[in-house]
Amino acid sequence: MSTAMTETALDLALAQNATLGEGLQWQGGRWWWTDIEAATLYAWRPGSEGPQFCRLPDRLGSFAHCRSGRVLLGLAKRLAVATLGEDLALSQLQTLAPVDAAEPRTRINDGRTDRSGNFVFGTLNEAKERRAIASFYQYSMQHGLRRLALPAVAIANSICFSLDGRTMYFCDTLSQRIQQCDYDADTAQVDRLRLFTQMDRDDAWPDGSVIDAEGCLWNAQWGAGRVVRYDPAGRPMGVFTAAAAHTTCPAIGGAGGDELMLTTARSELSREALAAQPLSGSLFGLRLPKALGVADTLFED
Repeated sequence: MSTAMTETALDLALAQNATLGEGLQWQGGRWWWTDIEAATLYAWRPGSEGPQFCRLPDRLGSFAHCRSGRVLLGLAKRLAVATLGEDLALSQLQTLAPVDAAEPRTRINDGRTDRSGNFVFGTLNEAKERRAIASFYQYSMQHGLRRLALPAVAIANSICFSLDGRTMYFCDTLSQRIQQCDYDADTAQVDRLRLFTQMDRDDAWPDGSVIDAEGCLWNAQWGAGRVVRYDPAGRPMGVFTAAAAHTTCPAIGGAGGDELMLTTARSELSREALAAQPLSGSLFGLRLPKALGVADTLFED
């Protein structure tokens, strides 16, 4: 990345103390995200004082909104569907499928719907040794759970899809590379695995990503306190910084589709680092020069 590239500072949008804020998305006039370690789903309508929230029976790695109005939840070891009130009160929770039931070291991590409305997600290895034993999956009501034929990873992240749905982006965070592959939503087949981009800093670990209306990829980089926008060829176009080292997941939405928002985390920060970065765990954002938001496809439930 050229040292001449300008950096734009993100503003504080909502002060929070999320241990591990993740999974940010814009849906129904609200920003939605999970604090994974707090096992809590949040929704915040801009202009309101604070977010509504739903405590869940297990950690929530990722989620998707359903065509029926329900919410698909990637809980630690299972997929479930929840019926929530407008205030996020939980009235029903139905398990759909166990995930990695025979492997106690993994839990569900990053995920989102593909352009056809299937839920695509990955797992991570929680053990200290962080061996590459985690996987990527596709889930649909029609076909159930299907493992994608991608290499095993330690920490699955950066899952998103090109505008035509035929390219999947993903990473093993520990590799410090984002990869891409051909993707067929109907058959859950992947092909032509190839490099998309490599982190340019030793302290930058790729976390959540999203594709914008111009086909560019925005990636939050844990440890580096920034979001980087890459063009479709994987070349960096812009850097957006936050007052928190552990940036986790970007999203583009808002009423006009022109707001960049970002979740952050307090996890794995020392007492000294937290004192220096007291806003860690908050939401940061800014208004973009033009509308770049692309709505996530609703899950076909």
